[in-house]
Amino acid sequence: MTSLWQTIELYLWNVLHRPGLADLADILLVAVIIYQLLKMTRDTRGSAVLKGLLLLLIVVGVSNLFGLTALNWLLMAVISNGPLVLVILFQPEIRKALEQIGRGARLEKVRDDGSDEASRIIEEIIRCFTSLSRRRVGALVVFEQKTGLKDVIENGIPIDANITAGLLENIFEPNTPLHDGAVVIRGSRIMSAASFLSLTEASGISHDLGTRHRAALGVSETTDAVVLIVSEETGIISMARGGKLTRHLDAKSLRAILEGLYTRQRSQRLLPKLLSWLQKKEGTK
Repeated sequence: MTSLWQTIELYLWNVLHRPGLADLADILLVAVIIYQLLKMTRDTRGSAVLKGLLLLLIVVGVSNLFGLTALNWLLMAVISNGPLVLVILFQPEIRKALEQIGRGARLEKVRDDGSDEASRIIEEIIRCFTSLSRRRVGALVVFEQKTGLKDVIENGIPIDANITAGLLENIFEPNTPLHDGAVVIRGSRIMSAASFLSLTEASGISHDLGTRHRAALGVSETTDAVVLIVSEETGIISMARGGKLTRHLDAKSLRAILEGLYTRQRSQRLLPKLLSWLQKKEGTK
């Protein structure tokens, strides 16, 4: 017991007297990483794994404290292969983290949608979704953003067509070959239909939500895509973004969402146009 108290005293002394500025920065970075890890694994199977690992470390400490040599040797043998075990256990979470890091480094795609064309697209999509909602026809539409969805597009049926309400409604019409799966939209083009999306691994999702909603949450967790869903059972229109689901959307809500997407794309072209105009103006002087 004396040895344990001395160890605690030494630890407290090091914490209070030893750290410099670099040590504090190091501790802060580790704390942020641990916090983000806990946040990422919350409501997933990874949270249970983390609890198991924490319990394992506690048992190792207790076995070492009370001199349980055989148990301590067995547990240390498991912990010594910890990095490999962690990679295997947390493969989905590690992939998600790397995708989020890569998303931040990816350049924004500027789509050449004029003001009139963007307005037309918005009206077509709103007309399609309100019609599908009224008729209770299930739909799942993914709007590509910064993160490329080439792999999702390629596992579906290639379309590469202009966005029209009629085409979208025809794709999701029940008992047709393209009814199941997702439509992927890139800018002003429908790139694919019947595309497969991985389902979310998050727990605590309402049992009222079907496969479409789980697939929408799944792609929104690993990419920055915006996903619109129509429930086949209730006709409710929902949006998945950043792993969060917003339900009970109406035409006004849809317009706000779509204008946010396409207006942002147009505003990103204002700076290049302004620079080009200034250059021409300087050249005429």
